[in-house]
Amino acid sequence: MTSGLLAKGLASALLALSLLAPSDPAPGESRPDSRSVQPVRPTASPADQGATTVDDQVDLALTIYNSNLALVRDVRQLSLPTGTFSLRFMDVAATINPTTVHLRSLSDPASLDVLEQNYEYDLLEPDKLLRKYVGRKVTLVRDRVENGTTKTEEVSALLVAYNNGPVWKIGNEIVTGLRVDQFRFPEVPGNLFSRPTLVWLLDNGGAQQHKIEAAYLAGNLSWNADYVLTVGRDDRDAGLGGWVTVTNNSGTAFRNARLQLIAGDVHRTPDQLRREADMVRESMQKAASAPAFAREAFSEYHLYTLQRRTSVNNQQTKQIAFLTSEHVPVEKHFVVEGQQFYYHNRQHPGSPIKDVVKVYYRFKNEERAGLGMPMPAGTVRVYQADSKGSVQFAGEDRIDHTPKDETLNIYTGNAFDVVCERKQVDFKVLSSDVYEMEFEITLRNHKDSPITVEVNEPIGGDWQMLSSSHRWTKTEAWAASFNVPVPRDGSAVVKYRIRARW
Repeated sequence: MTSGLLAKGLASALLALSLLAPSDPAPGESRPDSRSVQPVRPTASPADQGATTVDDQVDLALTIYNSNLALVRDVRQLSLPTGTFSLRFMDVAATINPTTVHLRSLSDPASLDVLEQNYEYDLLEPDKLLRKYVGRKVTLVRDRVENGTTKTEEVSALLVAYNNGPVWKIGNEIVTGLRVDQFRFPEVPGNLFSRPTLVWLLDNGGAQQHKIEAAYLAGNLSWNADYVLTVGRDDRDAGLGGWVTVTNNSGTAFRNARLQLIAGDVHRTPDQLRREADMVRESMQKAASAPAFAREAFSEYHLYTLQRRTSVNNQQTKQIAFLTSEHVPVEKHFVVEGQQFYYHNRQHPGSPIKDVVKVYYRFKNEERAGLGMPMPAGTVRVYQADSKGSVQFAGEDRIDHTPKDETLNIYTGNAFDVVCERKQVDFKVLSSDVYEMEFEITLRNHKDSPITVEVNEPIGGDWQMLSSSHRWTKTEAWAASFNVPVPRDGSAVVKYRIRARW
């Protein structure tokens, strides 16, 4: 008996020493990861009566706001026990806001009550699994190569501590710095989850079959609009295409979903958690009676519904066409914005000041142009064909949310062949607070076609126009505007004199 125990102890000691001994991989063989974890089967807590995954899903609706926010409505068909039980609701977005979660039974609302709700996000990871096993035994596995043959050795060790690294007790020795190829655990602790999970304590007083809906708000889901304006060679006709770009970084995929997009600036206060929960409940109530539509006004926003189902995978950017018009009347505008100071060119006295001449394409969002629908905020990229028919990029600008029948001005850059120079040619002090000033603006057009330049002049004080070489319009209290025709390869000079009181 004594010799048998000694032999057994000696064998265990030799196995422990073999784990401590260094071992090199065979030529051409890579060393296994010292932190690999063998797959283990999760063990359910005795209180758990079931779990539901995306396999039980029968409907999914996704409403995305253009403020990095989305409303998820996940409908699943489940068989639930009678009485009080817990339910794990898996495959939810990792970026879920747990305070906004709302659960209801669609088939029998009165019979299913929610007693408690938990959001579990302590996720299963090798490092966390080791930390959970402090004070428990783990099987350590190491592969050794002897004479070209790989041998697997196992030893049971107690994980004494895990701070900057694991501390093991093997036999009667405390061991650190041990190289291990695999850790094998008997089970997954009940407080670790393989993925973000909602856990409800429910009370079912009705039938076992329920169609339940879980709704919640999640972050890292966003969308934006992108437009392509292709302008003809005559600068009078263009084609406009609009695309919705949806980006999903929520940590989960949304497959075969009914996709809706909200355009508008949603206000979120510091008390947003409670308000977001209210938003979920209100949206669920409206969704039940909403008719089929492509677009509608929603509160002070616009709601766009894709007329087919689509899938949005995690870490995916998806583009969907939503607007097309082949013939949009456009106008090309040249604009000069006047200076805010008038007295002289501070850098080069006596020399004129050069102003940039901005180029805009202007069109109206109206039905007769094939548009006439609210256009969400986004970037408009302008293209135009060159003399050989190749389409070239001409510039881009960002637009705000634009209702129907409003005019859009797309700034594409500054004119190369149009020059503007301004000089203040006179200044007189008539009294302590009354002045007269005269300005001269020269426009030179080096293009092979005539143009019209809109000159906008800021004018301070209580002013009146004394004289002007061109017709002008008082566009606001402190501004005047001139529309100045400039011939091809020619020039035009605007002169005006004002009297101002400050």
